[in-house]
Amino acid sequence: ANTAYLNKVVDARVLILSEKGFPMEEFIRLRLGVVIMKDELEYRREVKWMEEIDISFALAGMAPDGSRFKVRNEVRHVNGDLAARITSTGGFLDLDARKLVAPPPAVQAAYLSLPRTDDYLDLPSSVKVRP
Repeated sequence: ANTAYLNKVVDARVLILSEKGFPMEEFIRLRLGVVIMKDELEYRREVKWMEEIDISFALAGMAPDGSRFKVRNEVRHVNGDLAARITSTGGFLDLDARKLVAPPPAVQAAYLSLPRTDDYLDLPSSVKVRP
């Protein structure tokens, strides 16, 4: 059921970004997509069907220009026990040019406003510089 965990954390990410002023409609208006290049899932405890859970959303890394990011979600039972940890590495895609780009400053600021993980890292840029 690993896709169920991924689906739930993506829902949580979309909700939190929407609360920060960036609902999906705004990403579409900006012609900006979020591309996940890698997901790492660590399972600790079973979550039963329809069980209430809490999902955190934190920034685990970002490039100085904001073009690459790493985010982490922790799925916890209501008693606080860790059920799963999902770390995703991604970037921003210009939907018209179909290439990775630095996001607009307000999008980067929304990501930077997330709590940071204890192992936060500065990441290299995804933007290719042409000579």
